Amino acid sequence: MYDVRSAVVVSGPNMPAELLAGINDRVNAAINVTVRDTVLPRVVLTIRVVSIEKGLGFQKDRNVAKISIDAASVEDGSVIAVSAFDVTSIAADPKLADEILAEDVAARIRSVFSLSGRGR
Repeated sequence: MYDVRSAVVVSGPNMPAELLAGINDRVNAAINVTVRDTVLPRVVLTIRVVSIEKGLGFQKDRNVAKISIDAASVEDGSVIAVSAFDVTSIAADPKLADEILAEDVAARIRSVFSLSGRGR
């Protein structure tokens, strides 16, 4: 468990801005409403959207994001935790794919780092 103080979302070129902003907004909103009763190591998260694939599967409604996260100590900047995972979401409407994928990625991050709240 960590006391997450903030998060930043980064990616390579050509990543949808709606996806990146959606993850960033949701995770930081969850961080802001999370209260810790005990003293824990304070960290900042660097969330990397490594890749995304859209329109997969028979119905072309599956979307996959590969995510990696570094948790760096607020005290000295050293990376003290690393997490990596894939998130698969389903969006019947391709126009909503980035928004749905952003929520699913943020939900996974909230779970991994025991954050409260839903974000938006």
